[in-house]
Amino acid sequence: MMRFLRNNGWVVGLSVLFVVLSIATKVIQPQYGAGDFGSLVSAVLPYAFAVAAQTVVVIAGGIDLSVAAMMALTSVTAAAMMAGASEEYALFVVPFVLAMGLTLGAVNGILIVVTRVPDIVVTLATLFMLQGAALLVLGAPGGGSAEWLRSLIVGTVPIPGVPGSVTAWFPKALLLLVILLCIVWIPLKRSRLGLSIYAIGSSELAAFRSGVPVARTKILAYAFSGLFAAMGGISLTMSTGIGSPIPGPYLLASVAAVVLGGVVLGGGRGGLLGPIIAVFVLRLVRTDLTLLAIDPNVTAIVEGSIMVAVVMFGAFITMRSRSS
Repeated sequence: MMRFLRNNGWVVGLSVLFVVLSIATKVIQPQYGAGDFGSLVSAVLPYAFAVAAQTVVVIAGGIDLSVAAMMALTSVTAAAMMAGASEEYALFVVPFVLAMGLTLGAVNGILIVVTRVPDIVVTLATLFMLQGAALLVLGAPGGGSAEWLRSLIVGTVPIPGVPGSVTAWFPKALLLLVILLCIVWIPLKRSRLGLSIYAIGSSELAAFRSGVPVARTKILAYAFSGLFAAMGGISLTMSTGIGSPIPGPYLLASVAAVVLGGVVLGGGRGGLLGPIIAVFVLRLVRTDLTLLAIDPNVTAIVEGSIMVAVVMFGAFITMRSRSS
């Protein structure tokens, strides 16, 4: 047990913080129930995929400023393709959009590797390009979504033999999130590619001298980031039933959750579980402020201040580790 706590102390601490915030939420709003928790998970869903996209890149020693714009583009593409189409047509749309996200992420990686321009500059440029492309696909919020897709995140999961009061607290959206992240992340982390991603994040030069294909690994890291961003875009369309070409507040939130989740901004250390719990913590803080009837403008200031403080703290830790 002590070894587990030493290796996963940060994640355990975040889990305890989430439980404390959940208890505080129940105290603030005694009527807070399963339906409210389901709404929280549905709201967290696109943020969680944005965090997953950012996590892969940060572990590889980079950063992706185009995550939110890529989510917007994939969301409007899915919504535009499914508008007025049959339910079965979505079976083609979903893999197409996922492949689109994978390709766009790989393009980011190729541009960074070939041009040798810092990733923050390249992804800033692609951010504007993807924003423009999203507005070309849909000039205003619109489109549609297949009903069977929307049903995947609405309601709770019925479990045979388990009391209804228990299953009522397990939303479909949470099950979908866990399944999709596990399908991609667990095989990736345990593969040779996953080890290479951690290696180039720790030291690109040392990884190169050890025979790690640095360029290919970096491109694939950004490709997986694009894949997660596409999942986030589809989840946006599933949640709202339409696509919006305006990127949401996912960029800073993803960076803040990655840092709060224990991933080092310099790369090479961290995992996905911590950032996912962190994004739940950040969204629950916003929920509590709303339940306390805090002015929405003040809520935005507090939420933004927390994110900025977390990012600055992460940058400070990174500088300390590099100097030592």
